[in-house]
Amino acid sequence: MNEAALPWESAADALSRLRNGMRILIGSGCAAPQALVEALAARAEDVYDVEILHILTHGPAPYAHKGLLEHFRQNSFFIGPNVRSAVNECVADYTPLFLSEIPRLFREKRLHLDVALVQVSPPDAHGFCSFGVSVDVVKAAVESADCVIAEVNPNMPRTLGDSFVHASALDAMVRSERPLLEFPMEPITAEAEQIAAFIETLVPDGATLQTGIGNIPSAVLAALAHKRNLGVHTEMVTEAVTPLIESGVLNGSRKTLLPRKIVTSFCFGNRKFYDYIHDNPAFEFRPTEFTNDPFQIARNRNMIAISSAIEVDLTGQICADSIGGKFYSGFGGQVDFVRGAARAEGGKPIIALPSTTREGKISRIVPWLKTGAGVVTTRGDVHYVVTEYGIAYLHGKTVRERALALIHIAHPKFRDDLMRQAREARLVHPNQIALPAGLLPYPRKFEVDRGFAGDLKVHFRPIQPMDEGMLKELFYSHTPATIYQRYFSQLKYLPHETLQRLVTLDYHDAMAIVGEIPWEGRQRLIAVGRYYRNPATQWAEVAVVVQEDFQRRGIAAFLLRHLATVASEQGIQGFVANVLPDNAAMLDTFRKIAAPIQIDFQPGAATVRFELKAVRRD
Repeated sequence: MNEAALPWESAADALSRLRNGMRILIGSGCAAPQALVEALAARAEDVYDVEILHILTHGPAPYAHKGLLEHFRQNSFFIGPNVRSAVNECVADYTPLFLSEIPRLFREKRLHLDVALVQVSPPDAHGFCSFGVSVDVVKAAVESADCVIAEVNPNMPRTLGDSFVHASALDAMVRSERPLLEFPMEPITAEAEQIAAFIETLVPDGATLQTGIGNIPSAVLAALAHKRNLGVHTEMVTEAVTPLIESGVLNGSRKTLLPRKIVTSFCFGNRKFYDYIHDNPAFEFRPTEFTNDPFQIARNRNMIAISSAIEVDLTGQICADSIGGKFYSGFGGQVDFVRGAARAEGGKPIIALPSTTREGKISRIVPWLKTGAGVVTTRGDVHYVVTEYGIAYLHGKTVRERALALIHIAHPKFRDDLMRQAREARLVHPNQIALPAGLLPYPRKFEVDRGFAGDLKVHFRPIQPMDEGMLKELFYSHTPATIYQRYFSQLKYLPHETLQRLVTLDYHDAMAIVGEIPWEGRQRLIAVGRYYRNPATQWAEVAVVVQEDFQRRGIAAFLLRHLATVASEQGIQGFVANVLPDNAAMLDTFRKIAAPIQIDFQPGAATVRFELKAVRRD
């Protein structure tokens, strides 16, 4: 292309087009056009009432200075550190809006753009410039603005996809060779690794991922190194995807929308990552009206969307853009992806956050959101909430079940106070018991899948307080004979206090493993095994029950062996069980799993004893 024919100008000359009362959009993220921003600031004293729009931008934001309020008023769709104080001092504006819907404001002229200031790669042989690391809302702005001024920088990578503008659509081009802004990855914290370990259990092979930026998304991607055939459909990527691509884990082969393409709208990273994405056909950069459209997102089978939050209240309301009445960030794409993933076949929307602030002084799981805090994701949209203490599944759950699930994954030092406030607010029963002192984080490592006769596949996992309803359902499914064999009396119902104690264990001295199967669109408990340690002897009393329709398949034997494995790891030396003398099936199960074994028959009961080292493994 003949470069001499292009509209090259200096930054100052290009910005001389600026007039009073205009509305300007500034390019996003690491593609913020630094030379044009400086030239814009230099024009401040010459113009009045210029409105400046942008989503998150990096680098200096001199236009947000309160001394320039008569000249510039900036309006953020997403608040970054460079404008946060200006917004909260009300010398700048914040417009809460889903990222997927911003381009439509420009295209329909509901926000008429006079000027778009963007940064692009040099034109190729056919005259096309790439928007590079930020396509997001910029492409719509360029196609809608009356005037487009582009900072043309050879350091901008040429990204592929729906990411180009022809030089003929640019009204002015300003040469620049400044280093592109970089955004280094945060170090991965221990809490982030623990959160990632829980999220990893929710990600099947062949899943398509959406992640953001920060130590939790980076930790999640690192934790998925053993998975197969993952894909990405997201609003942004970072260099954390590179190891998964190079190892072949992230290949997009099972994506149902744009297979083998890493679909994104913008990226943050370092120079090495910019070089990696340059002319790389594995990356498909598209505007946010595509990447963040919930209907497009839902076309990805097994869509796993991972978002963050500032705080979560006990009913499941998610605050992600403010700290009380102070605005902090923005809606971004959280709701877009939560709703898209929820509607995808096999999709899972996940909210991930540490249980406390960095200093550990404030719980991020709270009875109610702070006064003035905004609800970004509603309690009706939330599905999974994950902290370093476990996973709370809230969708379709009662307020009481939600509160118990969230208290269970809160930081231990805040659980008692959260339970007290939940009782006072009548979110839980007034007599709801507290979680055990010394409750360990949910022991995910004890989860296991097992197949049995009749092509029955059962998932075994530690019990949780939110299992109260399923345990009650299991109890009422038993015949009177099974109830008598398990509880040594003809119980007609389980008192609520008893039921609470059966599902509220510390995972150390008291443990229960449940077996669950998919059933009528939900999960159903079909077996429970539990033990209680005697601290004086380091032996534990053990009991197992299996629902009648699933007996005689080896479930009880497996459950006892699995409990023995768990108990051995917790320092327990042996099991003791009380069995009715006429319960021949249970006695035979004990004889099958352990040898030597001691059975003492007494009137009304048989006492079974065996050391855990005597248990026969599968």
